[in-house]
Amino acid sequence: MTFAGSPDHVEARLVPEAGFELDTFRISGLPRRPTPALARSLARAVRAPRACRRILAERKPDVVLGGGGYVAGPMVYAASRRGIPAALMEADAHLGLANRLAAPFAERIFLAFPIEGREGRKYRVTGRPIPARNRASSRAEGRRVFELPPRARVLLVFGGSLGAASLNDVVVESFGQSGPAILHLCGERDYERLRRRVQRDDYKLASFTDEFGAALAAADLVLARAGGSVWEIAAAGKPAVLVPYPFATADHQAKNARYFERVGGAIAVPEAELGRVPDLARSLLGDAERLQEMGEAMKRVARPDAAEHIAQELIGLGSRGWS
Repeated sequence: MTFAGSPDHVEARLVPEAGFELDTFRISGLPRRPTPALARSLARAVRAPRACRRILAERKPDVVLGGGGYVAGPMVYAASRRGIPAALMEADAHLGLANRLAAPFAERIFLAFPIEGREGRKYRVTGRPIPARNRASSRAEGRRVFELPPRARVLLVFGGSLGAASLNDVVVESFGQSGPAILHLCGERDYERLRRRVQRDDYKLASFTDEFGAALAAADLVLARAGGSVWEIAAAGKPAVLVPYPFATADHQAKNARYFERVGGAIAVPEAELGRVPDLARSLLGDAERLQEMGEAMKRVARPDAAEHIAQELIGLGSRGWS
């Protein structure tokens, strides 16, 4: 297995660190306004399929999987032109622009969520693959790792790799001096600004953690945005209060949050109503029966075996050329 992507994107660091080979080609997202950057992006998009064809000619893959986003489109298109079966993944409850453009050239599209109008032979609802390190460990182990009280109710707060400033501020303002035990992954951007405002031992503030599975295991309730990590929350069976990022493309985080709210595992709170989150969190943490019901609802829709299902489908697609 090898990877392909942009030399200017995160895969240029993550793929070699994970021990895999990476082929790169120049590609960038398309700005939504007519600017010089849009012209440069369009020029790269025109050249990218040729670069992808060269990579495919050298690697000779049996199957190609596009992970979504602008990087995947040219490679999936180039694969289809060479007769190589290709597939796409969509992590959100909305098919993004890049995947919509690439969809005609893919033989399978793996959806994290059911999407209206995206049914039939080409589509498979699989959930989103979860890294092994993000799978929840035991509650006791999670509490030990983060030095949290073994029997207290714990609220886990996070907002993505950079954090979410509005969530960070409301949680520190409400719970920095008193309240439930808190495990708060605030992101590197806000850590220095927030750490002096936390004044109790059972409020654990960190910029990030490599032990995300342990963080989930330690929690009784999660407060977070509603990006791809909702699937880690569901797999851990944790009830959640989800505050979708209001400027996400096509409002896809709100769609993600509403999916889990409909099944009873989460409560979706618009950014404009963020002020009611502290009281809502206190109420839920004080209601053991409600927490259990929500956690069970999350487990019912979780798809912890998404990676295995996708892998089997890819093996089936690729095996056509083995005979």
